[in-house]
Amino acid sequence: MAHEPDGIDLDAAELAAGQFLRALGVSTDTESMRRTPRRMAHAYAELFSPRPFDLTTFPNDEGYDELVLARAIPVRSVCEHHLLPFVGTAHVGYLPGHRILGLSKLARVVEHFACRPQVQERLTKQIADWLQAHLDPKGVGVVIEAEHTCMTLRGVRAEGSSTITSTLLGSLRHDPSSRSEFLALTNPGGRQ
Repeated sequence: MAHEPDGIDLDAAELAAGQFLRALGVSTDTESMRRTPRRMAHAYAELFSPRPFDLTTFPNDEGYDELVLARAIPVRSVCEHHLLPFVGTAHVGYLPGHRILGLSKLARVVEHFACRPQVQERLTKQIADWLQAHLDPKGVGVVIEAEHTCMTLRGVRAEGSSTITSTLLGSLRHDPSSRSEFLALTNPGGRQ
């Protein structure tokens, strides 16, 4: 079971958001901006709060030993360096051991780790490590491709750029044919 983080204080977040905006010279005195600090507090609380879920696994009674892959799981997170969003897709797969996972839980695990300020490299590894620890599969693979607004909207302004990260564990790391199959099916970067 994964749960929402404790300690969200919306009143304090609203106060801080108002001070932050005013410190940057943004007036909150107009009718359209008056509730913006409150909306900011709610928006960030939502971004930082994963929905709780139960990890549903089932016995692998049939002895299924081929790749299970969920492709194009939406990812939305916030860069921990600038608190600007990054969005993209995750491809998450595993080679089952004694248990198989309810398919929707692959997306839930992605959401769970994405709902905090993050760096994409850590996010990729956290998802893979969590699945490895909770499923004890023969292998786990995670590929994330995302666009970081801290790169596209500011600084270098590299519009259209994306970042690809991967973590491969067990057979998906060490067995060349399993690794090739996983990477071919995830097709990172849209390469043919």
